[in-house]
Amino acid sequence: MWGTLEKIKDFMIYDADREFYAKIFPDSVGRKDLMRLRKMRSSDLPGVMAIERANYHAPWGEDIFRDCFKANYSCWVCEENDTVLGYSILSISVGEAHVLNICVAAAEQGQGIGRKMLQNLIETARGRAETMFLEVRPSNTAAIALYEDMGFNEIGIRKGYYPAENGREDALMLALQIF
Repeated sequence: MWGTLEKIKDFMIYDADREFYAKIFPDSVGRKDLMRLRKMRSSDLPGVMAIERANYHAPWGEDIFRDCFKANYSCWVCEENDTVLGYSILSISVGEAHVLNICVAAAEQGQGIGRKMLQNLIETARGRAETMFLEVRPSNTAAIALYEDMGFNEIGIRKGYYPAENGREDALMLALQIF
């Protein structure tokens, strides 16, 4: 039975007690606490693609997300009332984890959703990787502040890594030791 519970937990991270208390004592639980993290499904792709296109100058195509499913990457969505608010994708291999994409709908940014998803990725990688890596645009100061607050450190720069409106933009390479 424990194995079945672990499989369910792998599929969705959700605390039923919070929902119960929210119904009985509405002011006792914050909105962020009621948001669900769960594995991304192909049926989520329309919502994911809308967020992707709205946030990036050169968005990933749906085929890239489908390739992430095929590669068995750890793909997650954060949802509220069946609406996808953000998503994250993590690759784990040979003791390393790499955050490939983490994105929050523009209207939902600054509310802790990115932090909640990043914490989930760190927990997903814990015990399976020693180091987590990611790249971020230097112009994305909000994301950089989040990553630094979560313990990531700059380890280098990838020149011309990202497509930009006027050419290419460098990427800051960040790493976090996972214990």
